[in-house]
Amino acid sequence: MNLEPEIRRHVESLARDALENFDSISTEATRELREARTSSDVFAMPAAVAAKRLGVIHQELTAGYRNLTKEPAIARVMIQYEDETERTWYICRATPVTIKDLNLASYLSPIGRLASLEVQSRFKLPNGKIVRVLQQARFRPSKQSGEWDSHDTRVETDFFGAITVRSLRALLEQPDDEQDDILGRILAKERSQHLINDGVRRSVITKMELRDQPVLDRFQDEIFRLPIDGRLLIVGPPGTGKTTTLIRRLGQKLDRDFLRESELRLVNDAQQFDLGATSHEDSWIMFTPTVLLKQYLKEAFARERVPASDQNIKTWDDYRRDLAKNEFQVLKAATEKGTFVLRETPSLKSTAQERLPQCFTEFDEWQRDEFMRRLRDSAHALATGRVSACRKLGRRLEDVLKSHSSDPGPDVSLLVSLSTEIPRVRQIVGGLRDESAKKIDGALNLQLNRDSSFLDDLARYVNDIQQTHSRVEEVGENEIETEIDDEEDSAIHQTERNATINVYRRAVRAQARAAASRRAVRSASTNWKIIEWLGDDRTLAEPDRIEVGIKLLAQTRARRFMNPAARYVSDMPRRYRTFRNRQREHGKWYNDGIESNQIHPLELDFILLAILRAARGFLSNARVVQGIADPEWSFLKPVLQAYRNQVLVDEATDFSPIQLACMADLTHPKIRSFFACGDYNQRLTTWGTRSEGDLKWACDGIEIKDIKISYRQTRQLSELTREMMLITGNVDPAVDLPANTDNDGPKPVLLENAADGVTAAWLAERIREIELFSNQLPSTAIFVNSEDDVEPVAKALNATEAMIENNVKVVACPKGLAVGQDNDVRVFDVQHIKGLEFEAVFFVAVDRLADRVPTLFEKYLYVGATRAATYLGITCEGALPQAIEPLRHHFGIDWK
Repeated sequence: MNLEPEIRRHVESLARDALENFDSISTEATRELREARTSSDVFAMPAAVAAKRLGVIHQELTAGYRNLTKEPAIARVMIQYEDETERTWYICRATPVTIKDLNLASYLSPIGRLASLEVQSRFKLPNGKIVRVLQQARFRPSKQSGEWDSHDTRVETDFFGAITVRSLRALLEQPDDEQDDILGRILAKERSQHLINDGVRRSVITKMELRDQPVLDRFQDEIFRLPIDGRLLIVGPPGTGKTTTLIRRLGQKLDRDFLRESELRLVNDAQQFDLGATSHEDSWIMFTPTVLLKQYLKEAFARERVPASDQNIKTWDDYRRDLAKNEFQVLKAATEKGTFVLRETPSLKSTAQERLPQCFTEFDEWQRDEFMRRLRDSAHALATGRVSACRKLGRRLEDVLKSHSSDPGPDVSLLVSLSTEIPRVRQIVGGLRDESAKKIDGALNLQLNRDSSFLDDLARYVNDIQQTHSRVEEVGENEIETEIDDEEDSAIHQTERNATINVYRRAVRAQARAAASRRAVRSASTNWKIIEWLGDDRTLAEPDRIEVGIKLLAQTRARRFMNPAARYVSDMPRRYRTFRNRQREHGKWYNDGIESNQIHPLELDFILLAILRAARGFLSNARVVQGIADPEWSFLKPVLQAYRNQVLVDEATDFSPIQLACMADLTHPKIRSFFACGDYNQRLTTWGTRSEGDLKWACDGIEIKDIKISYRQTRQLSELTREMMLITGNVDPAVDLPANTDNDGPKPVLLENAADGVTAAWLAERIREIELFSNQLPSTAIFVNSEDDVEPVAKALNATEAMIENNVKVVACPKGLAVGQDNDVRVFDVQHIKGLEFEAVFFVAVDRLADRVPTLFEKYLYVGATRAATYLGITCEGALPQAIEPLRHHFGIDWK
């Protein structure tokens, strides 16, 4: 590009100023870094809160200075005040240094927004003054042979349009018109003319990583600077920088130096809410749908200097299992605590998967009513029962319940009021337990006196029936009784002999309760089998049996008030099982053939959400928070410890509304910071979130913002993927391409009727063409239909002559593992590709994919196609699927 002399002088002046300041900034950062190292002993102090904070600040400063030595600045902005005076600001990625006569600011600071604004934009500075952007440059600094340079620098001013300078250093190396080497002068001028291009050059993706976007556009920038207590979803097509915006926001909100006063107050309030909470810098969690995307994001966080451990970035599958098993004891463990075993066996009907919020709401309303019904029935039974010691207590409990009779469920104030009765309940329950236990142990002692081998014989019998019969737990009215048995039995260390003793006690208690309530022990249950084996002469005598049964029933009813708030939460799994059984009897929501102790992951989400919402209700009560150390409220500690100051979700539409609601309920009550991003057209699950209605149900008060400028794909690929969504009846992606950018690229290519061996040869030839055009092999991926295809496709490609001759290695990536080197071609199962991007993508056998997953075919194809930035190839074993036949005109045969 030939420039007018005045314009060229302007660009050269900018280049000279930039390179000089790069050197000044990096030199000062090196000096600050050296001083920070020598003074590090100041921070070797006791691990008090203040000392810990000083250590964090020290680490942040050190990391910031180290970053400045490698990347002094990412932008240069010239602004004009209303009085026409001008000032130039340099913007760095994070921590700035102080240099005389140089205005340097962090991009995370309010001044940093200048880097995202277009030329001629007006901006209000923190001091209230209004300025206009006259000139802007965005850098990609690098240092070679001791000299600074910036490649593909984007420059835009108020008197000429956007240009790209390939190298600032080369631009300043002017050809000498007086040199004798005429050929040298000609070549130097030729190189000089190609150093500057009109518009913005598209960058080539050479590594499998999230594209580095040091400066966001003005829409993304506005979003990431929103207050920390916002609840926001960014919706937009692929390549619009949703994830980058999310990461940049987190980076800013973790740094107290860039928080507003109102935000700092919220953070401090959260710390006071729970003095043992994780520090603000670590109090965040981000959920992703796949392990591959998790690893991909960790690298992006590292580039933004945000430490991200496995504790910070989680898949929901892993987090849900840990929470349900280790914190809430919903899932069984080796200790025999817990109710369910997690299975992938489909239990919910397709109608339920499509209407998960409605299904959950029915369960939640039912279980709340059921809990209250049991409380009222138990209080009435105590007040009118045959145990005189319980009648006064029952009347007191009835009075408390009647005072809250208008409440639709277990209101927090009701359970707090009931908690005042806990000492009386505990005293009565203890007395009843001791009396009944004395009678039962007396009967056992009698048998041991008669037969010293009694326990050994019982142990053998129990072992025999366990070989052929798993324990059948009582359902319905006896659910709580079974739990009480478990609580009492767990009080003894479970040696083999103690376990046998507990089996006897449990069976006798079941027999006594049945006698007192005039019903039979459930047929074929473990207790029933043991009672049959024992016979009447080795258990309680009839009068004692009824007396003990009456006390056990009273004990069961009183126990419901021993800690009603904790029981409301701990009994949630049992109530869910009862709800599921009743719904299945009516043919609603659930498939037949579900074992009572098994649960599908989507069902587990129901229980977790009900627990989290109940806990949030309790923790909204000041009295509960103040008494969190008391035994009756200690059950809330796992929830309190799970809260995070910031919760973030990537690819949110792949999660169900129930899962998103769980994530939203993990936000700290004082901040409620929830930030997610997604795209309805990229939903790859049948249960994923489908609409704004689902999102607003999941997260109350959430704001939804659209971003539409896609920086990933060429015009040709953008047009293809948009039409792909339109012809398949999906949401219009409505993509806008960035202005002043070279958005053109090659047409996508198509291979049909590919016989055995043809596909591999065709792919190899296309990969060779890409390497020829790009001068190096860029980031390239091949997507196949299943895990079974990953290894064979990689093996077939590696055996082709084109791959061997050009030394290209094709690597199989089973289960989405990102193995191999940056210049390797990688093969993935298509289900693992969410959130990734490559310069070139090939989709193998899409016609077979259309047959295998017809309901999600267009989603998979869209997601796969939008992973490609420039090159896209599609193969079919037969013809192009009929659903996308109208797209044929977009494709060519090859890239020769």
